[in-house]
Amino acid sequence: MKITRKRRLRDIALGYYLLSHPAPVLIHIIAVTLFALLAAWPHPIWHVLVLVIAAHGAMQISIAMINDYCDRRLDAAGKPSKPIVRGLVTSTEALIGGLVMMGIMLLLLLPLNPLALGISLLYLLLAQGYNLGLKSTPLSGIVFALAMPLIPLYAFAGVGRTLPVLLWLVPVGLFLGVSLNLANSIPDIEEDAATGARTLAVVLGVKYSYLVCRLLILAGAILIAMLMVTRLVPAQFWVVVPTLIFTFLAVGGMLLFFGPMQPLVARKVHFYVAAVTCLVLAGGWLIGVIV
Repeated sequence: MKITRKRRLRDIALGYYLLSHPAPVLIHIIAVTLFALLAAWPHPIWHVLVLVIAAHGAMQISIAMINDYCDRRLDAAGKPSKPIVRGLVTSTEALIGGLVMMGIMLLLLLPLNPLALGISLLYLLLAQGYNLGLKSTPLSGIVFALAMPLIPLYAFAGVGRTLPVLLWLVPVGLFLGVSLNLANSIPDIEEDAATGARTLAVVLGVKYSYLVCRLLILAGAILIAMLMVTRLVPAQFWVVVPTLIFTFLAVGGMLLFFGPMQPLVARKVHFYVAAVTCLVLAGGWLIGVIV
């Protein structure tokens, strides 16, 4: 984007802050923090935890900045509040910022074990592939599905703890990952369709995107319940049962208060409700398994 006015330092600072997508990135940081604390409990090594959390935060900010860089032309047509469109930062500055944060991520990962580095690089590859074009195809849901289980796997690897039960995060993560992809895409369905993007949400449409989003969260909850009841993955009932009850109530609330006829702001709130529900479900289950 072309900068048409002289910028002040605070304009640039605001631009970089908005480029970082603070609210979604904060959700990711909270998630990796909870998973890392759970993995390290009851003997956390605090400097390792700081590195694990900071490296993941830097990666998420890099992904966010490069996302805005890749979407700059589409944003110019329909999202005037975006920092590049507003002229707070240039597209080149956004790209440089994303690359710098990627470098910071790698530096923070070097003191950790190679498995944590490998998982982070795989997550980064999936996320940047999403930014560079996969987000405009039905494969966007698959990318989310593959990436979501990597967050707890990274947190556990980062603190040097591995458990066989973590393999079950893959099928659970597939359900929750696609659900989050749909929840994230619902606010942009009409705009994406108008620009020719064929995201999974565009293919399904608003009504069925909402429906499939909720059904996949329920599928994840049912799988967790089955793993617990059959003892394939033993877990504490007193932890997992309230987690499942919360999940079913949250999905019920989504059905009651969010739908295709809601305004754009409600669709965005729906994403955060879905994200918190998925985080509580996955986190509560892991707590029940580990304690």
